Amino acid sequence: MWGDMGMGWGWGGGWGILGIVHMVLWWVLIILGIVVLFKWLTGGFTQPPQAEGGATNRALDILKERYARGEIGKDEFEQKKRDIET
Repeated sequence: MWGDMGMGWGWGGGWGILGIVHMVLWWVLIILGIVVLFKWLTGGFTQPPQAEGGATNRALDILKERYARGEIGKDEFEQKKRDIET
């Protein structure tokens, strides 16, 4: 009755590609918001507590591995161990 008048909502009418991009971005933001809210509510953004002296323990572990592989001798191991623990 009214005819098309060039105002269809297909690929060429309305907002066209810009409208589709806008719609996709809108849904991406909504989904991202839901994910962020879920992570925040479940504590997903908190970092695990680190043990006191964590870096010292890791350095000592590496030193023990080097000693076990024979890369360093007992005297060097003991010296480096004292250096790490101080």
